[in-house]
Amino acid sequence: MTQPQKKTRRQMLEEFLAAKPNDSFARYGLAMECANSGDAAAADEQFRALLGTHPDYVAGYFQYGQFLARTGRTAEARAALNTGIAAAQRTGDAHALSEMQTALAELG
Repeated sequence: MTQPQKKTRRQMLEEFLAAKPNDSFARYGLAMECANSGDAAAADEQFRALLGTHPDYVAGYFQYGQFLARTGRTAEARAALNTGIAAAQRTGDAHALSEMQTALAELG
């Protein structure tokens, strides 16, 4: 008898999102999982979906900006970080604001 195959974190997040497509934390988790596993197209899609439906999800902008910078998309990274800075100011998230300002300065 064979063991049932263990689901990957990505598969679990995808199933959860299929059931609850508006869950911002799960969408963020899936975007990060895709980015960390090297699936740039899926990561980009998930970050865009997250930020399109949850424009105040400040951590998403920081991580999306970092992802874009790592993939050589510097102009897009700057845009994501600038939008994130505005969201952090709007929501009063001083820590994320500081992180994104530093990341933006490091992009040059």
